Amino acid sequence: MDYKDYYKILGVEKSASQADIKKAYRALAKKHHPDKNKGDTAAEDKFKDISEAYEVLGDKEKRKQYDQLGANWRQFQNAGAGGGQYYGQPGGGFQGGFYEGDLNDMFGGGGAGFSDFFQQFFGGGGGFGGQRAGGRSRAVKGQDYEAEMEITLQEAYQGTSRLLNVNNQQLRISTKPGVADGQVLRIKGKGAPAMGGGTPGDLYIKVLVKPEPQFERRGDDLYTTLPLDMFTAILGGSSQVSTMSGALKLKIPEGTQNGKTLRLKGKGMPVYGKGDQHGDLYVKIEVSLPTHLSHEERELLEKLRSLHQAKAV
Repeated sequence: MDYKDYYKILGVEKSASQADIKKAYRALAKKHHPDKNKGDTAAEDKFKDISEAYEVLGDKEKRKQYDQLGANWRQFQNAGAGGGQYYGQPGGGFQGGFYEGDLNDMFGGGGAGFSDFFQQFFGGGGGFGGQRAGGRSRAVKGQDYEAEMEITLQEAYQGTSRLLNVNNQQLRISTKPGVADGQVLRIKGKGAPAMGGGTPGDLYIKVLVKPEPQFERRGDDLYTTLPLDMFTAILGGSSQVSTMSGALKLKIPEGTQNGKTLRLKGKGMPVYGKGDQHGDLYVKIEVSLPTHLSHEERELLEKLRSLHQAKAV
C-alpha cells in the first residue's frame, strides 16, 4: 500500500493555512466534478482523491495526525500493520514510534469509497457512499456554491430577479424589496449534488447594489440633496424632489437656511421582509445664489439689504 501525499494532491505546501487548503479544494473539485466530466473515469478518480485529501487536511485534528503519521510512515509500513500495538512514546501519537494495526478507531467509521490508505489509517470518515462502524450509511452533504448578483438601487427598492448560470444550471434568483448591498441569500439544495445519497449543497448569492449618485443609503434610510433658489428659501414655497417612488412636491418653510435637512417619513427603503414598513428620506437643502444680476435686480437687492439693515437697528 503506497503512502498518499494529500498536500501534493491538493497542490499546496505543508505550511498552507486552512483557508488556502479550502480554496485549493474548491477550485480542483469544481474542475474535476463528475457532473462536469460525465463518462471520464480519470476525472472521477481525481475527484475522489481530491475529496479524500480534503477530508483529512480540511479537518485540523485529522491533519495533525496525518502530519505525525507522515514522519513515521516507513516504520509503520515495515511493521506490517497487524496486531494493534503501538511502539514508541507512552500515551499514543506517532512521535518517535509507530502504530501497528487497524486505525479505524482513530476517527471512527468506515469509508468504502476512499482508498485503502485512507481506510487503513483514518477509518473512512465520510463521502462517496461510505459506511459508519456497524454498517450504517453516512449521509454527506454536497459542496456549497457561491455566486454574485448585481442590481440597481431602484431594483433593491422594488425587488427584482435575475437569471443566473451557476455550474451549468440556469436559476432565476428573486430578491425581496429592501435587500441590502452585500447581503447573502441562501438557496437551499442548489449546490453540488451529494455523493452516496447525502443532501445536495446550498447556493449562496451575494447581492451587490450599484451606487446611485442621487441617493445615499444608510440602513433603511435614504439621503439626498435638493438645490433651491435663494428666493424660495427666503420666502418659502414648494419644490419638486425625487424619491424612489417618484417625484413629489416638498413644502419649503419661509427662511429655510442653507444646509437644513428636511425629513420625509416613510420615503426611504422598504424594511427587508416587511414590505409595509419603510425608512425615511432626508433632504438636505443647498441654496443656490443668483449670478449675472441685471442692473434692476441689483438695485432691488441693494434696497432689500438697506431695509433689512434698518430693521435690525
